Amino acid sequence: MTLFFLESIAVISAILYLILAAKEDVNCWYAALFSSMLYIYIMYQAGLIMESFLQIFYVIMAIYGWLQWNNLISKNLTLRIRKWKKINHLYSLFSVIVLAVLSGILLEKFSEAALPFLDAFTTWGAIISTYMVAKKIIENWIYWFVIDSISIYLFISRELYLTAFLFLIYLVIIIFGYKSWRKKLLESHE
Repeated sequence: MTLFFLESIAVISAILYLILAAKEDVNCWYAALFSSMLYIYIMYQAGLIMESFLQIFYVIMAIYGWLQWNNLISKNLTLRIRKWKKINHLYSLFSVIVLAVLSGILLEKFSEAALPFLDAFTTWGAIISTYMVAKKIIENWIYWFVIDSISIYLFISRELYLTAFLFLIYLVIIIFGYKSWRKKLLESHE
């Protein structure tokens, strides 16, 4: 199979994941699992080492998210959309920046990774954001908008045009996802 064909299937699965996540449909995690498994190989072939490792994390988080959304981890607790406190955001942003710099230095020194600092930044940001999705933290959509905007450049630079286009589509879906979750959050406080 060609890389383009695998990338096409991964893109379709990734779009399905985000549409289902925006609808708060637990089946989103199946699409995430499939897409991530394909992207492990695709990102490695493109020389995006951190993005490849990120996909391994996504596989694990797809399982965790499915368990979390099905209330199999925290039994008798219904997982609802909620907001984070400002301190959580400060910790998250500080962690992403520190980890991105450290990872970027290591990648630059010990690998042939393409765009090591940008690759590391989007990867660590995505890790935090994925955790937020699994916990139904509404601000995940804002984090994703920033990360995906930067990722478009990253993927174009590696000639992953379908994936760059996927992330452009993501930006549109993110807006609808945020609005949908915000509406549900507001309804739950009435």
